[in-house]
Amino acid sequence: MRALLQRVTQASVTVDGTIIGKIDAGLLILVCAMPDDTEATAQSLAAKIAKLRLFKDDAGKMNLSLAQTGGSALIVSQFTLAADTSRGTRPGFSYAAKPDVANALYEHFVGCMKSLDIPTQTGQFGADMSVALTNDGPVTLWIDTQA
Repeated sequence: MRALLQRVTQASVTVDGTIIGKIDAGLLILVCAMPDDTEATAQSLAAKIAKLRLFKDDAGKMNLSLAQTGGSALIVSQFTLAADTSRGTRPGFSYAAKPDVANALYEHFVGCMKSLDIPTQTGQFGADMSVALTNDGPVTLWIDTQA
């Protein structure tokens, strides 16, 4: 799986003019399932993200995890993270999992984050979404479980 994490002071996702997910301080997680991913991959990614020390401690150092701070996660599916731009000027998306598999893995990933006691909001799989955020830091990380 691939994930792009952004530490935020707030984030929201809107579909058809309605906010369907909104968080205050925490992580905006854009996630993409790849063809070889499994539920174990999703579970491993969730555990890693919950423990990553991306938040400031009292000394101002990035020493605290999402789980330690009580922050929230806004999880949005984004197949474009699998873009292949190696040829031409139009990205290809054959590296993304098929929609039915991707949706199941996305839902499993969301469930894993919730099972780790991370307050979680989501986007809507396959929908045309508008995502708003205030990046804190800025802190942005790319995680690829295949690497």
